[in-house]
Amino acid sequence: MAERIRREWATMYDMIVVGGGPAGLSAALVFGRQRRRVLVVDGGRVRNAPATEMHMYLSRDGFPPARLLELGRAELAAYPSVEIRPGTARSARGKKDDFEVELDDGTVERARRLVLATGQVDEPYPIEGLRERFGRGVYHCPFCHGWETRDRSLAVLTREPMEAMLALYVADRFSDDVVLCTHGPLELPAEIAAKLDERGVRVIDAPVARVTGEPGALELHFTDGTTLVRQDVYHRAPTRQHSALAAELGCELNDDGTVRVNEMQETTVPGVAATGDTAKLPAVPDAVTLVSQGAADGVRAAVWMEGDLFRSDLGLSPS
Repeated sequence: MAERIRREWATMYDMIVVGGGPAGLSAALVFGRQRRRVLVVDGGRVRNAPATEMHMYLSRDGFPPARLLELGRAELAAYPSVEIRPGTARSARGKKDDFEVELDDGTVERARRLVLATGQVDEPYPIEGLRERFGRGVYHCPFCHGWETRDRSLAVLTREPMEAMLALYVADRFSDDVVLCTHGPLELPAEIAAKLDERGVRVIDAPVARVTGEPGALELHFTDGTTLVRQDVYHRAPTRQHSALAAELGCELNDDGTVRVNEMQETTVPGVAATGDTAKLPAVPDAVTLVSQGAADGVRAAVWMEGDLFRSDLGLSPS
């Protein structure tokens, strides 16, 4: 029986990693160095594609994100057991030690374990001109872009009362000229409203009709006919999962739609890990999503999964 299972395992991948961003490539690097047979399914669409620079990645601060992925794929070429295949995973099914992933070309590949590194998609408000400038003049995160927007005129665009804290943050750390645009009337918590007034953050509640201009000279046009000129805009856009694979596999999701994982990136489905901004610890609901964090998640998931596979290879029970 055990010998038959080993022969069957030899005909499939040890792992399929869905997603070729920093998290997925980092996981594949760990697996390749352990001589595991790995397939990386890379759809070629990453969340930070609009950005020209990434930050807070030691030795790569200000580095182009696309260049990081290019170098990562080149490094993986040194490990012959790792295959990177362009394409999209259309569906996934199965259980630990026998998963099937159907690709968009109709190919079905099997693996003993799965790593979901499919990421999220930002959904900026449906305001004319906003999406086109997202990542280029319109930014989601002061950790990623605050230094570059220091001492400039800023706007924060949000419909969420607690997101008004973002206006307070950038006013405290980066600029004395911050305007909060609520895209319609918004009842703010009294404490936050008082702090906004104290810090001199003006609030505009007229809906935004469209955004025009270039980075460094953006114009927010309101439905009442007024215009606000800002050098940069912060907009923490709503997000959604890039792929439905986690839900299809039965992984439990958090309230915000991210995949629920434990400290080792293990989902609630045995044999399936989720990494990067695809996943979140339920105890850390407000975790930031950074390139360095995604890469670390991929490594952590791979180290745990390698240990799990090793015990299985030996016929030992899971730790």
